[in-house]
Amino acid sequence: MTQLDARPQAGDTVRGVTSSGDTGGVRGKGLGGNSVGLTGSAVIGISTVAPVYCLTSTLGSTAGEVGLQMPAVFLAGFLPMLLVAFAYRELNRAMPDCGTSFTWTVKAFGPRVGWMCGWGLVIATIIVLSNLAGVATSYFWLLAGELSGNASIAALDDNKAVHIVTCLILIAIATAISYRGMTATKGVQYALVGLQLVVLAIFVTMAFGKAGSIAGSLDFSWSWLNPFAVQSFAAFTAGLSLSIFMYWGWDACLTANEETTGSEKTPGRAALIAMVVLVGSYLATGVAAQMAVGSGESGLGLANPDTSDNVFAALAGPVMGPVLGILLFVAVLASAAASLQTTFIPVARTVLAMSAYEALPASYARVHPRFKTPGRATVVAGVATGVFYTVMTLVSEHVLVDTIYALGLMICFYYALTAFACAWFFRHELLRSTRDLVFKGVFPLLGGVLLAAVFGKTLYDMWDPAYGSGSAVLGVGSVFVIGVGLLLLGVVIMMVMRRRSPAFFRGEVLTKETPALVVAD
Repeated sequence: MTQLDARPQAGDTVRGVTSSGDTGGVRGKGLGGNSVGLTGSAVIGISTVAPVYCLTSTLGSTAGEVGLQMPAVFLAGFLPMLLVAFAYRELNRAMPDCGTSFTWTVKAFGPRVGWMCGWGLVIATIIVLSNLAGVATSYFWLLAGELSGNASIAALDDNKAVHIVTCLILIAIATAISYRGMTATKGVQYALVGLQLVVLAIFVTMAFGKAGSIAGSLDFSWSWLNPFAVQSFAAFTAGLSLSIFMYWGWDACLTANEETTGSEKTPGRAALIAMVVLVGSYLATGVAAQMAVGSGESGLGLANPDTSDNVFAALAGPVMGPVLGILLFVAVLASAAASLQTTFIPVARTVLAMSAYEALPASYARVHPRFKTPGRATVVAGVATGVFYTVMTLVSEHVLVDTIYALGLMICFYYALTAFACAWFFRHELLRSTRDLVFKGVFPLLGGVLLAAVFGKTLYDMWDPAYGSGSAVLGVGSVFVIGVGLLLLGVVIMMVMRRRSPAFFRGEVLTKETPALVVAD
């Protein structure tokens, strides 16, 4: 079946979305309009973040970095994310384009900065997708072992060949579902997100009840909410980078803006709803887990290096018991599986936008005529995810930990650029009102500065092989090699595209003067 090309054709119709001073148009891409409402958009944001998956893969690592101040770091990570969310909201009101960070930074800072910002989003999403698939695979075999009562089945996850093959199958299934569009599994997404939050609430309640009855448990202390009690600034920034990773994905609400009812306002509201749900879930879970088992490096302690990359696998039985503990396995699997599908939304639509504006090859701009999805971009994202996870699994035994640490660098990179783009794009409007000054200038600028500071400090710390899993490549920390290597790969690809598509890089396709317009329904 042929696919539609998102590049503008004769007869294409667009409707205007005004932004003061803008007199032009952003290209329509042929996506299905009015497919998602406020609730659906918020569910997409929460599902993409995958709170249960984030908690099981990051609770231990964060506790290992900052100890008992883990809840404080969760709050600290929320602050820059909230400030950046305001930037996204304001930019989306002016330019509801599925390219989000890419499109907005091109219009603010030009094609090269915008291209690298888009690359940061794309590669961050590929890293998340690969880790989601890995966690889903591990919990698939764990759940199979629990349900069958056969430990040898659960042990299949330790077989590298079986693990990789299972992971690739899950990626293929998620790619196929995403290819069919967001409305195809809307009911399933609602159920999976609801399941995650309900099971998480049960875990938190039971963990509070276990405080004092498990070795290492602690009494609650308000000092846990004091970020200044972290032992060192390096430890704080490492923990903050992990915390920022835990909030990543809420902007999926914005990348679906051209398919959302009320595209100018609904995605921004949905993102803020998702953020509030997430910070509440993380704070409650972090405090409850610390009270139940502490943050020590032995036994069930959250910082135990043997269990830190998959905390819920260790805590399910002791906290919830053998029967209800299975629910936690189901919730993690559901979290990873649901997010594995919705996380294709931002990467596929960013690639679609980059192609529509001639920053990537034209083939990625094709939209499926029936499903109204960026089919080619979705399939390529699935293939890239499978290849990335396979290679990293074969190269590093600690791929999950190191790629998550590297992911924090990518997230800070493109979120900070987007925040700065907001302040710069609206710079002539900041003195019109107090609201414009605060939400278009002060908040985005402060969020960008905070994330840029984390980016710089993390980049410096990454050089040390002790950062992350402790592995190294030629004496350099593997997290640094992964993070910087992927950014440099983007520079190389950008240079290639500059030769293939000079018009975009000369600023002739998408510029500051380009109008904020979207395709008519």
